[in-house]
Amino acid sequence: MTLGAGKALLDRAALTLCFQLLCFVGSLHAFKTQLFGRHGGFFHSPEIPVSYETFYLDQKIDHFGFVEDGTFKQRYLVADKQWRSPGGPILFYTGNEGDITWFCNNTGFMWDVAEELGAMLVFAEHRYYGESMPFGADSFSDSKHLNYLTAEQALADFAILIQNVKLSRAGAQHSPVIAIGGSYGGMLAAWFRMKYPNVVIGALASSAPIWQFSGMVPCGDFYKVVTQDFAKSGSNCDTNIRASWGAINNLSATASGLEWLSEEFSLCAPLKTDKDMLDFKSWLQETWVNLAMVDYPYKAEFLQPLPRWPIQVACKYLALDSSVSDEQLLHGVSQAAKVYYNYTGSSACLNTSETATGSLGVLGWDYQACTEMVMPMCTDGVRDMFEPGEWNFQAYSDECHAMFDVRPRADWMGVLFGGKEIASHSNIIFSNGGLDPWSSGGVTHNVSESLVSIMIPDGAHHLDLRYANDLDPPSVREARKLELSYFWKWIRQAAKKHQRVAKSG
Repeated sequence: MTLGAGKALLDRAALTLCFQLLCFVGSLHAFKTQLFGRHGGFFHSPEIPVSYETFYLDQKIDHFGFVEDGTFKQRYLVADKQWRSPGGPILFYTGNEGDITWFCNNTGFMWDVAEELGAMLVFAEHRYYGESMPFGADSFSDSKHLNYLTAEQALADFAILIQNVKLSRAGAQHSPVIAIGGSYGGMLAAWFRMKYPNVVIGALASSAPIWQFSGMVPCGDFYKVVTQDFAKSGSNCDTNIRASWGAINNLSATASGLEWLSEEFSLCAPLKTDKDMLDFKSWLQETWVNLAMVDYPYKAEFLQPLPRWPIQVACKYLALDSSVSDEQLLHGVSQAAKVYYNYTGSSACLNTSETATGSLGVLGWDYQACTEMVMPMCTDGVRDMFEPGEWNFQAYSDECHAMFDVRPRADWMGVLFGGKEIASHSNIIFSNGGLDPWSSGGVTHNVSESLVSIMIPDGAHHLDLRYANDLDPPSVREARKLELSYFWKWIRQAAKKHQRVAKSG
């Protein structure tokens, strides 16, 4: 494969993070952008430790067949100190691609509203992530084992888990349940309400790109949002990032240029080969994407320790005119990248194979992106600040086959969950931040009276699910108030329905 062909494939990658494509020369950088988008994450850690109990429930490995009759232990966490029994509501977090304790400790909105609602909080771990491994240590050793890693199986786990919680806890039998999730967890929360309306009375789907699939949104919209974030955060910021790719290509043409790049960017391993350059540019591309997702109004440490409004800080190094040399331009780029990777100054060197926390289940998400979660992405270098690259499904499929011996189904999620034809459903809030690139695949308009969109113009990736902060913009404060008002509305509706049933019975 030529360098140009490999680069074209890399540019398609934004989806394995919240989701990532594939670096078709053996690296997983392309998958990473996808991965971290849905990765549910980017939260602000609480100052006061949260308190919960840990439980395990035996779940069927396969809810939809009868040949595989094995079980696994699904981990879930319960916080019930604020719960008003009997009948108080349950806020149910639909676990993402990672260790559930990480999400439990960081989904601040649920903890902030628990007392007012008198709610029990339940955080359910997604199968194949954290401790919830259907085949134990061998879960990732065989693609046949991975066959049970699907959103549909995970939703069935959640439904069975809620049934168990209600039956095993006195006073919970008639408790209304609201699903909450962010990123991939937000997608699951929305789909949970769609598939199991008998189990959950409503859902808050924050930064949930349920339309980032084949034929639903233009493949270039994701990177357009990233570019817009940089364009409005500093003079010439997006223009100079767009120009940086040519400067990198110029310098990487010589051995001395490769040496200069390696030293300028303080790389742990020097750049030597075409593959190194593909990895390096993919790493930089993912850096800009991650900064867009975590462009929060206060200091945060989810993916990396960052200042408030980190893109504005990074763009100060890119306020350069078009007359600067390649070296001057890339010095600015390196300083901007170090805002993300070394803001504290504690890193001796930068590793291009690492861009985010290890709490995310990268391998599991890579498999999901290679089967059901196919999210087309592309760039054109004109409406975005990245090198041009088309979406190439065949190349994507071939790499998935090489990695996992499976072929992705491009249209499956649309078939399974209805695509854009969701108007028959009810009681779902789709919240999206105007700064979040994943909003490009989210529901950003009201579909019906009870399928509502809440836009947060100054919000990055599920800002509304983070802990309340004095530096929160007014738009996210209002979003949380509105979300809470819908919770109360659904709870009252459920109470009236229960009363009618009780009287008729």
